[in-house]
Amino acid sequence: MKKILIIQNKRIGDVLISAVIANNYKAKYPNSEVHLMAYDYTHGVIENNPNIDKIITINEKELKKFGNLVKIIFQVQREKYDVIFDPYSKLQSRLICKFSRATQTVGHKSRKKIGNLGYYTHPVEILKVKTQICGKAIEDRIHLLKQIDTFENIDYEPKIYLTEKEQEFRLPNKYLDKKIIMLGILGSTPQKSMPYEYIAQIVDHIATKFDCYLLFNYAPNQKIEADKIYNLCQNKSSIILDIYAPSIRDFALIMNQCTVLVSNEGGTVHIAKALNKPTFTIFSPYINKDDWSSFEDGMFHKSVHLLDFIPNAISELSYEQNKEIEKNPRELYLKLTPEMIIPELDSFLIDHLK
Repeated sequence: MKKILIIQNKRIGDVLISAVIANNYKAKYPNSEVHLMAYDYTHGVIENNPNIDKIITINEKELKKFGNLVKIIFQVQREKYDVIFDPYSKLQSRLICKFSRATQTVGHKSRKKIGNLGYYTHPVEILKVKTQICGKAIEDRIHLLKQIDTFENIDYEPKIYLTEKEQEFRLPNKYLDKKIIMLGILGSTPQKSMPYEYIAQIVDHIATKFDCYLLFNYAPNQKIEADKIYNLCQNKSSIILDIYAPSIRDFALIMNQCTVLVSNEGGTVHIAKALNKPTFTIFSPYINKDDWSSFEDGMFHKSVHLLDFIPNAISELSYEQNKEIEKNPRELYLKLTPEMIIPELDSFLIDHLK
């Protein structure tokens, strides 16, 4: 029986899509033991996954302390893993792989061309283009999986596994007379968040044109920013204020009761897709849409990006220039106006709110 570790020291969406490695490995080797190492605040997307035997908790800030990193390396050594997959390939996870004593370690080569430095037995190039509808981020992870074995009938779709009790969850009766749109009004970072004045315009448009409830979603630490957006809205009559998801798992339960998600790109989009809910995604200019626009067919899952409307808005940029855009994308984000987005959004909502 082989023992497998997947290290995903990144955010919620990354952890959810990295679980496709576990899902496919278990499908071929049901008797294997699969562990997934992830930040404590991301566990909600992988809880109850039958393909993950153990979730190993790490803390984002603590992992950056050398002493704590050494402790984790010793912990990994004691587990005696046969294979370790490292999808994000960050310095800490590279060092864990290098000193893990695992038979096989698989991760992505550095973009800075500094060489493998013995981090992995199987260093892999990041794919240049996507070839699957799942998006390149998921395809990159399956590409890692295929380095150590042959896998057929690949399942590319991430899944949220709700318990029977969770599936029985229902919203209050007073909100069952209309369909509910979940609104991801803020991205996971400020750089992924659409300008507040634009979000408010889109919220007002939906509230005016469609007879439905609107439910704001945001992280607990984003409450002040969410209030700013709410105060900018002119038509507040359809906005639900007394339902809030304090955790990832709570969001999944509430999202499961909503009709659609309209959101900035981020982990909530991946959760909604994993629950088989229609999604409309607004991408930040610095995000490569091909990487993260998973399973989009223009109907059930649809998205917009500045380059869809202004193809030359971002010319061929160097890695360093892209990093500058990532730090402050607002100037480019302002070019993606509500007037561009709303016609696409309307056709999506009309289809799903019938």
